[in-house]
Amino acid sequence: MKILIIAEHKNGTLTETTRELFGLSLGESEVHAVVHGGNVGSLTDQLGHLGANKVHLINSPSVKNHTGEVLQQTIVQLIQQLNPDTVLAIHSPLGKDLAPRLAATLDGNLATDCIQFTLDNNNLHVRRPVYSGKATAQVEFVDECLKIITMRPRSVRPPEPDLSRSAEVIEFTVELSEQKTTLKEVIASGGERPDVTEAAIIVTGGRSLGSAENFSIIENFADLIGAAVGSSRAAVDAGYRPYRDQVGQTGKVVSPQIYIACGVSGAIQHLAGMRTSKHIVAINTDPDAPIFQVAEYGIVGDLFEIVPLLTEAVKKRNDN
Repeated sequence: MKILIIAEHKNGTLTETTRELFGLSLGESEVHAVVHGGNVGSLTDQLGHLGANKVHLINSPSVKNHTGEVLQQTIVQLIQQLNPDTVLAIHSPLGKDLAPRLAATLDGNLATDCIQFTLDNNNLHVRRPVYSGKATAQVEFVDECLKIITMRPRSVRPPEPDLSRSAEVIEFTVELSEQKTTLKEVIASGGERPDVTEAAIIVTGGRSLGSAENFSIIENFADLIGAAVGSSRAAVDAGYRPYRDQVGQTGKVVSPQIYIACGVSGAIQHLAGMRTSKHIVAINTDPDAPIFQVAEYGIVGDLFEIVPLLTEAVKKRNDN
């Protein structure tokens, strides 16, 4: 089987979620990767160490700050030339935008937000959550059409790089037609905290925090343990946090190693976005809050008392 992996990068480094795609059980497949943007040649070695046999390098300013339309045309041309059996991407903002475009343009089979990938004798199955995460469905591809799959971040561990491995680098030149959309400006969010979709630990606050200023309690704790700061939809709607921090069905879907929910009741829409977290900790004054039904550890108490205590405990641990 020939597999094409869509590589994403940030500040000259492959994203952790891209590295995870190479941790899937790809068997004896011929693994290709494509990396696009300006001055991305240094990433080819990293992709080779992870297991790519061939890296297709699109080192062009036209795809550095791209629209979805530009990236669609670019990857479609590569797929038509390469003719892979499967395209793999992360279920990130880029992957969620690109994968349906590719499926529609190339008449491919699409499975998104998958949490399990099984390849056995060229028979491919994936598993994805359904009904807001209350169940999972196994999807089997039964024909020879192109398969396009996005994997949920943190679904698999990335492999350790093998520095003895290398990939053949192939430069790919694209011919772009006239565009219907133009990218005018890119505004960086700033800050040193990891994005919630990539973080190993997330501390999320709910509307019960009462104000944007009170989120400093969550931020102080998160910074000490190297966590991202998440938010429920109610807190975003109240103006306490920006939308980029929202976890849930209408926000970002996450699967960290540890998810700490502070003052989050656990509405079904929120659970759909974090149910697959490896370990869930809940802090809430309501012992009947739905969040406790999915939590591995629960604390019935006031977050304004509990979180500062946890923060002091972490400080003491760090001092020792």
